[in-house]
Amino acid sequence: MLDVKFIRENLELVEKSTKEKGYKIDVTEVLSLDDKRKAILSEVEALRAKRNEIAGKMKGGKPAPELIEEGKKIKTEVAEKEKALSLVEAEMNTLLKQIPNVIFEDVPLGGEECSVEVKKWGKNHETGVDHLDYATSRDWLDFERGAKVAGAKFYYLKGDLALLENALLQYGLSKVLEHGFTYMTVPDMVSSRVLEGCGFNPRTSEQSDEYFIEGEDLAMIATAEMPLTGYHMDEILDESKLPLLYAGYSPCFRKEAGAYGKYTRGLFRVHQFNKLEMYVFSLPEQSKEMHEKILAIEEDIWQGLEIPYHVINIAAGDLGAPAAKKYDMEYWSPVNQKYQEITSCSNCTDFQARACNVRVRRKDGSVEFVHTLNGTAIPLARALVVILENYAKEGGKLEVPKVLQPYMGGRKEI
Repeated sequence: MLDVKFIRENLELVEKSTKEKGYKIDVTEVLSLDDKRKAILSEVEALRAKRNEIAGKMKGGKPAPELIEEGKKIKTEVAEKEKALSLVEAEMNTLLKQIPNVIFEDVPLGGEECSVEVKKWGKNHETGVDHLDYATSRDWLDFERGAKVAGAKFYYLKGDLALLENALLQYGLSKVLEHGFTYMTVPDMVSSRVLEGCGFNPRTSEQSDEYFIEGEDLAMIATAEMPLTGYHMDEILDESKLPLLYAGYSPCFRKEAGAYGKYTRGLFRVHQFNKLEMYVFSLPEQSKEMHEKILAIEEDIWQGLEIPYHVINIAAGDLGAPAAKKYDMEYWSPVNQKYQEITSCSNCTDFQARACNVRVRRKDGSVEFVHTLNGTAIPLARALVVILENYAKEGGKLEVPKVLQPYMGGRKEI
């Protein structure tokens, strides 16, 4: 959520970022509602002062009937104005939640096709196996029975492929622990306040990705980023403790409502998968440096797996609402002969922290909102796609990447 004062002082910038991100919102309406809120608040405060004045006069004796009548009248007026104030504040806050974060100056403008490659690593493989056909033929993956018990795009992992998923988790966890992250398991559901605080606002109602719990103020998480964002909600952190680095492991549940036209074969895009997520609470002046650090860790992980990739600076039109800047890492798919997304990392500045009321107390006693950042360490289902495509050998065996062998009992192939 953006600050109304910031919007007022940077209206042109906010309007430009909102438009570039593809949101059709009248930003000036927020300012009109804020003006209305201020006017009503001024009236409320004046009435409260008058009410207190009358209350003072009514002390120490029997008050005059006209004073009692005036007191009742003002009490009614205060209640009416306070109700009007609440309605305006609610309307303003609803609109504020729809305005996306402001983009950084070095974010490319335009749609998805305008994203810019900033680095590349590894030699692209020429050939690979289709992960779905290969894993199914070895009885490692069962979408048919997954659909029987839960519906399309749910699945079972079996045997060595399930063990390989665990090895990927252990490898990714060892990497983030090396960099000072604290490992956490998290709730698989969050309240609407946390969900809204994360800023996952779809551009259209058809793109809503969350599974909601009927009759409860709860939704299944789409990423561990959600409960990690809410971890310090309504807290004031000490400056000396920042940055705080957390690594959250969780299942992720997604309708994939906005995935029309995207690559969806097999495990690449499913309704439930496991993921290890990095999350950072930082001082504002630290966040750009921390963004580069998260990206460096992601690169370290995939270089260890010897998977060729490139990094792209995501264009404004493909950024979500919370991010001021986002990097995607895309691996080279030898099967599809193109780059496909494997991880991402975002700097959300104070957008989420403001909505979830996460602040920092400076050494001089001042208080301000922290910055939040997130990045994928290992998306396990999609990581299996990458390993299967790149490490399957002639004759049906799968070579186990060297860095995963210690977590597979020393086995070099399966």
